[in-house]
Order: sequence, then structure tokens, then C-alpha cells
Amino acid sequence: MGPERKLYQKVKKTFDSFSLIRPENNSLHGTPDLLGYNNHWHFFTVELKVASGNKARLSPHQVSFHARHPKNSFVLVEWKDKHLLFEGKQSLALVDSSLSSLEPVASSLEDSVSFLSSLGA
Repeated sequence: MGPERKLYQKVKKTFDSFSLIRPENNSLHGTPDLLGYNNHWHFFTVELKVASGNKARLSPHQVSFHARHPKNSFVLVEWKDKHLLFEGKQSLALVDSSLSSLEPVASSLEDSVSFLSSLGA
């Protein structure tokens, strides 16, 4: 099982209060890994990344998706046993900057659930 699949298993267990869909999509490059709805019927997307270095590796298609859809799109990065949730509008910074220099909107899976639960409240 690959690292992002392992991350998905952790997310699936922790994000159990959301309706999640994990599309397997090879035709629309850049489509995020998860489509979700919270209890306020608020839609969001999450790209899952596991960083081995100090940067998240996003493809140009993924950066483009988040640039075109900056609201309610997120990138969840597993890095050094941390889970950092970034807004999609930070996707270019994720590619260009070190993870330690960026400010996530949530710093754990549990905090990510709280943050995403508050969307549309």
C-alpha cells in the first residue's frame, strides 16, 4: 500500500462525520483525491499528499485546479508525523516554499475535521 493510500485510510477513519467520495479519475488531471460534504451541506475538496522532504509535491495540474477553485479546496499534507491542512489558494506556495514556512489552517487530522465542519456554519 502506497503512502497516500495509507494517509487516505487515516483520513477516512478520522473524517467519519463527513460524506466523502474518493474518485479514481485518470481523465481529468488535477482533480482532488476527495470530494466531501459536511453536516451543513457544504461542499469541499481535499488533495492528499505525503511529503518526504520539506515541500509538498503537487503536479502543475493540481496547482492549476486549486488556482481555478480557490474556495473550499484544500491540500492535506502528512509531514514528519504531522497532518497539515492548507487552503487550495496556497497550492503554489506549497510547491515553492518549505512546509515549515507556511501557515496551515489546521495542524492535525482532528483540527482538520473541526475546520472543515465549520465551513458554511
